[in-house]
Amino acid sequence: TRTRLHRLAGAFLAQRIDYAKWLDIFKSLPRDDSEAFNETSLRMMKLHASTQERLPFLDTFYQTCLAPIAPVSSVLDLACGLNPLAMPWMPLQKDCTYLACDVVEPQVNFLIAYFSLTSQTGSAFTCNLLQSIPQQKVQVAFLLKLLPILDQVDPNASCTLLEQVQADHLLVSYPSKSLGGRSKGMKQTYAKHFERVTSGNKFDVKSFDFANETVYLLSR
Repeated sequence: TRTRLHRLAGAFLAQRIDYAKWLDIFKSLPRDDSEAFNETSLRMMKLHASTQERLPFLDTFYQTCLAPIAPVSSVLDLACGLNPLAMPWMPLQKDCTYLACDVVEPQVNFLIAYFSLTSQTGSAFTCNLLQSIPQQKVQVAFLLKLLPILDQVDPNASCTLLEQVQADHLLVSYPSKSLGGRSKGMKQTYAKHFERVTSGNKFDVKSFDFANETVYLLSR
């Protein structure tokens, strides 16, 4: 299953990312030049389909979805991809703890180094969510475009994850268009999926619609 997860995660990479090169670029930036840091983050996020698709509405995405619980004190970003690079656009407390995990080891190693360059408290670690679910207690867990991927490997994975993750709130999203840009009934399909995987839980649910992504903020 780990190999299959790697393959599914790899579908989001626009190309093979040279993490060492990007780390050198970040290291070369003046620590106090947040504009250059953010600009470089935007450039790198273009290399991962999941974050690249979010760039046109990045300014409002996290501010809108997390507004009901902002400022955020702690995050667990599951199957994070390059999401942590969007931290400057999130309504986080200054001392927010940001924990990120992914199955792609080179990406995780890059993020460990990236966190050490930022003033944000955080860490990254490898995890296979089909085998073990991180148990750190946080204010919010991100499950962005994650559930459909897990369910391709294990149809029960989404339900298990929603039950076991130790977060007061869950930010769950689904793509409303394919990687190729077609919608082909995805919104309706995933709305049914969301209904199925949350039916056994008593969540307070808020929903948000963006150009190519449907988002739910679940509160216990």
